[in-house]
Amino acid sequence: MVDTDWADEVRALARERDAVILAHNYQLPEIQDIADHTGDSLALSRLAAASEASTIVFCGVHFMAETAKILAPDKTVLIPDAAAGCSLADSITADQLRAWKAEHPGAVVVSYVNTTAEVKAETDICCTSSNAVDVVASIPADTEVLFCPDQFLGAHVKRLTGRDNMHIWAGECHVHAGINGDQLAERVAAVPGAELYIHPECGCATSALYLAGEGVVPAEKVKVLSTGDMATAARHTSATAVLVATEVGMLHQLRRAAPGVDFQAVNERASCRYMKMITPEKLLRSLREGTDEVDVPTATADAARAAVTRMISIGHPGGGE
Repeated sequence: MVDTDWADEVRALARERDAVILAHNYQLPEIQDIADHTGDSLALSRLAAASEASTIVFCGVHFMAETAKILAPDKTVLIPDAAAGCSLADSITADQLRAWKAEHPGAVVVSYVNTTAEVKAETDICCTSSNAVDVVASIPADTEVLFCPDQFLGAHVKRLTGRDNMHIWAGECHVHAGINGDQLAERVAAVPGAELYIHPECGCATSALYLAGEGVVPAEKVKVLSTGDMATAARHTSATAVLVATEVGMLHQLRRAAPGVDFQAVNERASCRYMKMITPEKLLRSLREGTDEVDVPTATADAARAAVTRMISIGHPGGGE
């Protein structure tokens, strides 16, 4: 439950500042509950761009607030803690991407939305976990593809497209990489009959497909989904139990979407400390003092915007990371 006095003050300050509060699915429950909108990074960025509010308070990690600023350059974008980073976004720099591109002239660069603005500016087209397969499939079959930065999402896309000229950067989200196949097999044995919601960033995604292939779990019960698509699936599931392989903050939204379903984490310790850095106190400070404002240099934002806009136009636009 959200403290009433705190909630009242947040809402009053948001009205005074003409601000809309956006919260990612991995945020603390009290932050999710006070937000005007909760969802995945792409859905929230699109809301930011479409909002009539002059100020966006983005409760997420830094690359998400940057993406909102890229899509809504005329709005003020605040993040309650500018130190809220992302291990996946940090796994490739713009310099590293430029050097990789130099090794593969003519290749098309596909970057996951979980990247910095500088990396997006060096990218031909961004993707989300929902439309990554469609994005890569849209590129001519004889053209090399450089996919970054997540190796697990890249492996998932390569498996589904069968593309042999796709090169994958060896990056990972430390939280999702830590959700492994042994943990998944153990939980499947403990909760027979459960559906599986697997984020493609997870280290256990291949194991989930193996379990389906071996008949341990019926194939129709294994769903590789973005966080946005997990919420949609939860609202329509007929399952009584679902094992969830992603950051544990997602369980709050799933339980709200389907209160009668038993949602359980595959790894209860899969918590992102960066996502949990935004606290009620920091949100209040941001609304009171206007901290911390996110800025993206115009040239970087313009180049990055082209890659993000292409992403939105291809396939499954509703789901983000």
